[in-house]
Amino acid sequence: MGKFSRRQFFWRAGAATASSILLKGCMGYSPEALNPIPPIAQTPGGRWVAKPAPETPQITLGYFPTLAAAPLIIAQEKDLFRKYGMSEVVLIEQTDWTAAQAQIRQGSSREGLDGGQWSMPLPYLLYEGLGSANNRRIHLYVLAKLNTQGQAIAVSNLHKAQNLALNLNNAAEYIKTFSLTQGRRFRVASALANISPSLWLRYWLAAAGIDPDTDVEWANVPIAEAIQGLSNGSIDAACCSDPWSQHIVHEDIGYIAALSGDIWPFHPEDYFALRAEWVDRHPQATLAILKALLEAQQWCDRPDSRQELAQILSRRQYLNFPAYRLARTYQGKYWMGNGKRPLDRSDRSPFYWRDERGSSSFPYKSHELWFLVESVRWGFLPATAIAQAPQLIDTINRQDLWRMAARALEIPDPEIPTSASRGQERFFDGTLFDPEDPLAYLEKLEIKRLS
Repeated sequence: MGKFSRRQFFWRAGAATASSILLKGCMGYSPEALNPIPPIAQTPGGRWVAKPAPETPQITLGYFPTLAAAPLIIAQEKDLFRKYGMSEVVLIEQTDWTAAQAQIRQGSSREGLDGGQWSMPLPYLLYEGLGSANNRRIHLYVLAKLNTQGQAIAVSNLHKAQNLALNLNNAAEYIKTFSLTQGRRFRVASALANISPSLWLRYWLAAAGIDPDTDVEWANVPIAEAIQGLSNGSIDAACCSDPWSQHIVHEDIGYIAALSGDIWPFHPEDYFALRAEWVDRHPQATLAILKALLEAQQWCDRPDSRQELAQILSRRQYLNFPAYRLARTYQGKYWMGNGKRPLDRSDRSPFYWRDERGSSSFPYKSHELWFLVESVRWGFLPATAIAQAPQLIDTINRQDLWRMAARALEIPDPEIPTSASRGQERFFDGTLFDPEDPLAYLEKLEIKRLS
């Protein structure tokens, strides 16, 4: 699809003014005014103090066996949930995003989930009723990021000779003409068609002029099936969460073409979100859960915690993965496979509390805007979603509650972001995303399709 003028985009997006489309307008909304919840009080000295016990000690949370789940697992294992009055937190492992969506629609009252680990932009797609047979909307509040970075694009060993890498320019024709010799298009895999692993793959391909919708075909399968497909040759490349990319290399199934942190340094990965109705009914319990989560994230990021963290996550009931491999990943030491030198970059490991760009826990609205823009780019959301982004983000993002929890924990002011935006973001191909002007970003992208 060719470029189009900003005027044309406004026409496509509906009768919206420029100021309503820019995130600057989004920043002008007051989430506290939209969602008044009084879970804490302020002392005359300005410190935030928790009110009495949570309304309930019970909640059921879902998590996936990836490094992104570490804060939830540590909050449970270190009794941090219990410390803040949430003594009956149940963590339930998930292996399939479609099933997880069904569970969150049910809620724990019907043996489902109240919230947990979510990949973007699922909270927004669920709010729009997408992925449901009856278009039933589910309102989640995004309360925190769980981590930054922590994914990789793995390629089957069948393509060793091509040595696919971050820059695919030299391999673009090989991928585009794959069907001429193999009888099928080059096949890529993601856990779901419209979540962050898919978006990393799409960005990687499109940066080299490979159309993700016409030049390749997709397999949307759980990670276990993706790994099996890489092994038997039915899948050519897949985006995998840590630590499964390292499993692929160690088992000589494939090699690493790129880390997601190479595509977008310090990118947001998974998020913590709860059903809005649960939060609205349980403001004290929500604050307690957030305090436990933030404390766990701080613990996870301490260098002297990393060995113990790897040991805990390696347990059979969690990741069931060798602890020494997890420890290497936390050091930024990645085996790349295919004769490539091992990567040794601590700035490419997952982060839970702080990274070089700021907070790894605070849910910046500018990041959620990027996920919405990319969803529009690929036709997962209509173009009107950008015009509606300010109101939509304020309806779902509850960074006000994150700040309340941080102040209740007496986290130093420099570690509590004052802006809803992390600022401009630069991708590996030089493309700049300015949250003040998302349309300029969208216009620069050569390959896109809008619904």
